Amino acid sequence: MESKIKHLEFIQNVISRMASNSFMLKGWAVTLVAAVFALSSKDADKSYFLVAYIPIFVFWFLDSYYLQQERLYRHLYDMIRQKQSDNMDFSLKATRKEFDNDDTAFYSCLLSKTELGFYLPLAVLCVGIIIVSVVL
Repeated sequence: MESKIKHLEFIQNVISRMASNSFMLKGWAVTLVAAVFALSSKDADKSYFLVAYIPIFVFWFLDSYYLQQERLYRHLYDMIRQKQSDNMDFSLKATRKEFDNDDTAFYSCLLSKTELGFYLPLAVLCVGIIIVSVVL
């Protein structure tokens, strides 16, 4: 039983790291978008505002990748949790081959509530800022 608990702790550490990476990516996305708008002054060409979309989409894809990995490791955690204690091999292999379902698909992560709920409003906010800056 002790080896099973240790194996689950290893997996939980990986899941925690993925969640931490996702949180940091969201912070960097907001920071870089704000920096692009701050550097795009009134006198600059208005097309520079479109550069703000680059970090949004790049971090959206990266964040979705980390969410996909987190979901894969959650499935691994669940599988190990249900396994007998004497069959522990301490494998941390969690790929789409082992856990192939809609929940772990990249498109599912890309369009998840947490991703859409953060990056879509950020993109809409950028549109609003661009419209306001062009009009004024």
